[in-house]
Amino acid sequence: MSQPGPTPDRILELGMAFQASKTLLSAVELGVFTELAKAPADGPALSGRLGLHPRAAQDFLDTLVALGLLRRVDGVYHNAADADAFLDRDKPDYAHLGGLLEMANSRLYGIYHHLTDTLLTGRPHDESQSSELDTYDALYADPVRLKQFLASMTGISHTANRAIARQVPWRDYRTVADMGTAQGDLAVQVLLANPHLTGVGFDLPAAGPVFDEYVRAHGLKERLTFAGGDFFTDDFPRADAFTFGHILHNWDLEKKRLLLRKAWQALPTGGAVVVYDSLIDDDRSENAFALLMSLTMRAVTDGGFGYTARECRAWMAEAGFGRTWSEHLVGPDSIVVGIKE
Repeated sequence: MSQPGPTPDRILELGMAFQASKTLLSAVELGVFTELAKAPADGPALSGRLGLHPRAAQDFLDTLVALGLLRRVDGVYHNAADADAFLDRDKPDYAHLGGLLEMANSRLYGIYHHLTDTLLTGRPHDESQSSELDTYDALYADPVRLKQFLASMTGISHTANRAIARQVPWRDYRTVADMGTAQGDLAVQVLLANPHLTGVGFDLPAAGPVFDEYVRAHGLKERLTFAGGDFFTDDFPRADAFTFGHILHNWDLEKKRLLLRKAWQALPTGGAVVVYDSLIDDDRSENAFALLMSLTMRAVTDGGFGYTARECRAWMAEAGFGRTWSEHLVGPDSIVVGIKE
């Protein structure tokens, strides 16, 4: 008996996945989940509250039902449980996901439209293309985009940041410097879980007000301060440990190695560098999220790319770290630690 042949189902689903993605992103942008968290509503009432044109409103809302993001009971729309928890702007957990989706909608979606050109030419398609600034200087020059970007970094990193606060042996250290801190969530989570620590968040000066606001909201302004600068040209702050959360993938190989060398030079004996990213598996065939993230870095930066734990440990050894190890955090994220001996 012959075996059934391949079907196009998986390819079709993958090729058309952008439709579902953009439907979700538009729903977040329009505030669908926030409105329904206030009060469930039927189609005409909800459309009126959202300002939707009647031509596409029913298909839009029913698509969200079919995607499992909304429920419809007797003609009345309600949020699904996970959408209500994470996509209502008035709930705390929105900060851990909503900012990322907002950035995906306003920034990454358009950049991926030009992916074919990036693959053919090697050129990124980001904010720097319309200015003489590099990728991050251009992004940080726009206050609105900057705040959205920093919030999105919290969203993509928050779960891993909480894991780092538990998994790293922080009892061995007294001070920590979070390099490329964004809003500061990595440092915040580490200090909340380890009351003996004090720390500093280091980033370009424009990030300072957003960092300070976030730190104050978590009651850590006495233990966690901001230092503005460029970590490629300025001295690193003094600390027993340096953290780089979703940072090294932004840069080319030379700059990756430079940051690790500077960390080694600034650390005392026994100090640690803690790197985490969505690390590509050593065989480069399993962690699709990490490979897509690396592709994103190719599309939005001048030289950034993802890497494996084995590669990062080799760079740490080149920088002088005598002992290194790696371990899984959560989801697609893993950690690499180097100790200065």
